[in-house]
Amino acid sequence: MQILFLGPPGAGKGTQCKRLAKHLDLPHLSSGDLLREAVKAGTPAGLSAKSYMDRGVLVPDDVLIAMFREKLYAPECEKGFILDGFPRNVAQARSLDTLLEELNRNLTVVIDLQVDESLIVERITGRRVCTNKECNAPYHVKFAPPKKADVCDLCGSPLMTRSDDKEEVLAPRLKTYNDQTAPLIEYYDSRLLLRTIDGDGDPDEIFADILRTLKVPA
Repeated sequence: MQILFLGPPGAGKGTQCKRLAKHLDLPHLSSGDLLREAVKAGTPAGLSAKSYMDRGVLVPDDVLIAMFREKLYAPECEKGFILDGFPRNVAQARSLDTLLEELNRNLTVVIDLQVDESLIVERITGRRVCTNKECNAPYHVKFAPPKKADVCDLCGSPLMTRSDDKEEVLAPRLKTYNDQTAPLIEYYDSRLLLRTIDGDGDPDEIFADILRTLKVPA
């Protein structure tokens, strides 16, 4: 089973992908995690990506595709995989199509997690994380607050807001998604692969809806 997740920042893709990966025993391939893994491993694609990352510029599409090629050819992906955060635009989607043809694979389904933009803002700007890197415990001022304001329950370190969770940074992130990634909804819908899931509400109910959509036992 080859599954792709779409959805704006804060839609809960990472949470649901990790849970589904464990449920189906499939690798969860997040573009950010793969970049860090490839750089650490010193693979050809990782070394190429590092040269761009060190200069603070975006990693080009051809380098990203090379990185995914390395991963998708690995034995762990023989049974399938779950893609999260890639492709980010139609050009990348077409490159992914070509790569899957090389592998003699096809996407099984594309899950689009839809969430109201006002809820996205509330979810993201309310996130907090422990400043102790060895702890790194996550919190939310509304949905999962610490027992003592701005203090980690586990280690007592101060909590912080990540730089990309601030409202002034979130607006351009949402605009980038709407301009570049949202067109993938029509791209995959036209190929009859798209399944829409309501991303509002309880995470357990959302996960159950995903399993029903995939026709997978709970």
